[in-house]
Amino acid sequence: MASKPEYLKNWIPYRNKRIMMYIAITIFALVIPWVTIHGNHFFLLNFDKKQLHFLFVRFDMQELYIMPFLLMLLFIGIFALTAFGGRVWCGWACPQTIFRVLYRDFLETKLLKIRKSVKNKQKEPDWSDPKNKVKEAIAILIWAVLAFIAAADFLWFFVPPETFFEYIKDPANHTILMGFWIGIALFLIADIVFIKENFCIYICPYSRVQSVLFDEDTLIAVYDPIRGGKIYEGEGNERHKVVKNQKELRTKEPDSECTMCESCVRVCPTHIDIRKGLQLECINCLECVDACTVVMGNLGKPSLVQWSSEREKEKHAGKTRYFRPKIIGYIGVLSIVMAMLFIMGSKKEGMLLNIDRTTRLYKIYPDGKVENDYIFLFENTDEKKHTYYFSVNNKNIEIVRPSKPFEIAPHYKKKKVVVLRAKTPLANSANKDVSIPIIVNAYATDNKKDINIFRKTVFIYPSQKHLKEKMKK
Repeated sequence: MASKPEYLKNWIPYRNKRIMMYIAITIFALVIPWVTIHGNHFFLLNFDKKQLHFLFVRFDMQELYIMPFLLMLLFIGIFALTAFGGRVWCGWACPQTIFRVLYRDFLETKLLKIRKSVKNKQKEPDWSDPKNKVKEAIAILIWAVLAFIAAADFLWFFVPPETFFEYIKDPANHTILMGFWIGIALFLIADIVFIKENFCIYICPYSRVQSVLFDEDTLIAVYDPIRGGKIYEGEGNERHKVVKNQKELRTKEPDSECTMCESCVRVCPTHIDIRKGLQLECINCLECVDACTVVMGNLGKPSLVQWSSEREKEKHAGKTRYFRPKIIGYIGVLSIVMAMLFIMGSKKEGMLLNIDRTTRLYKIYPDGKVENDYIFLFENTDEKKHTYYFSVNNKNIEIVRPSKPFEIAPHYKKKKVVVLRAKTPLANSANKDVSIPIIVNAYATDNKKDINIFRKTVFIYPSQKHLKEKMKK
């Protein structure tokens, strides 16, 4: 048995690494919605209960001030990743790519043998063959089942899985959820089976955004034209092929190493020739790098296509600058956003309180005492039951109702009608009612140190005119 060439002895194909990444991402996506700590999820944007769960901490609607930081983290993180590693997200983590590999390389090629080899993605099967049509129908049916599972998994980040399965038992009363589930699944079927890589090339906006984020140090799959020889000439879309075979290339450039085998072209899922230079269609899957590594490795030479930068491989202008000012700037901004996110998240309150006034402005008693009515909405955001009460910062205002503390179970709300009474005159306006600012201090009587919040509202005190009129009656 012939031994491996020196260049291939310790080589691990990028394809194998990508498959391992796909498996890890799939397991994570399927398992993490089921994992809870104290009933809180890793990530859940629950529109039903108007809650956000992030890193197993629950935030209610009033606490969604962390959402802008999450969005900034997402978009700035994508920009930073693209500037550093090109469309590495597309090739290594995007669901579109994972699903296409699953459908094309596993179902169509490995399982049903419709396609001859994963190394040739350019040659379409013979669809005039009835056997291939039957096999393709089987592949579509299998993928349809997987598409519904993938669609459900996506929805589990918005509807907890345990709630999801309860709702689908009663589809008539949960038509919106069912519509989203079926709609997402049908889109996945159409996308993966019929649209294919055209989604990456023509539909996905990310391919257009990336062009303004790249620079000559961005890590991409890049062909070395100095070692391999110039296959194309021109700039941008005007580039055209100048040689057709190895003989023409060697005649033009005697020291060129490219064998013109076009293995890198056949294996490309987006149907490009990497030797043409940087192209928006490239998703950094590095299949071309693997293909060239095998061919050149058997010749005892390093690959002509590598995951590197234009500066290093195409222009031979020096080593790739990984930590250049742009990347350092992204890291700095991400660090600030991350710090702000955790600072804001750490300010999560153990209770929430909304205060609304009732439609009645005030009530005047014959003895001259004045009452104001409010609706207090308490919410226990802690993980255990607490007893709550509150106080008012004005010593001349007393709490008439409720007269004693009350309990609220964890993550439950309780609405209370609150009546505050002025024990003594608070203002002396002749004809105008007076709004007196007050501060309500709500707290848990069993943990006042940690669960203690303040809310501002007003106490309306009547004018002397209204006060006298009511007292006369």
